[in-house]
Amino acid sequence: MRIEAYNQISQVYNTEKANNIKQNMKASQNDKLEISQQARDYQIAKNAVAQTDDVREDLVAKYKAEIQSGEYEVSADDFANKVIESYNKLML
Repeated sequence: MRIEAYNQISQVYNTEKANNIKQNMKASQNDKLEISQQARDYQIAKNAVAQTDDVREDLVAKYKAEIQSGEYEVSADDFANKVIESYNKLML
């Protein structure tokens, strides 16, 4: 039994394995990624939201001034109606 022959066979086997890996890598280089229109629309919407201010300063200033001056009043009926509307939207 010759040990050197085993080493030579092992080297040939590893060389073939490396060649197979290289061929597979070449084949995978032709892969393409396609993004759906829905994903593109989502990205556009996400960017638009990111560029929009979180707080509408004009409305905040208006209501803050009304509260500080004591002019701001909330109707209990209006408040109750808004709560019911929100609840109904959630249940649909």
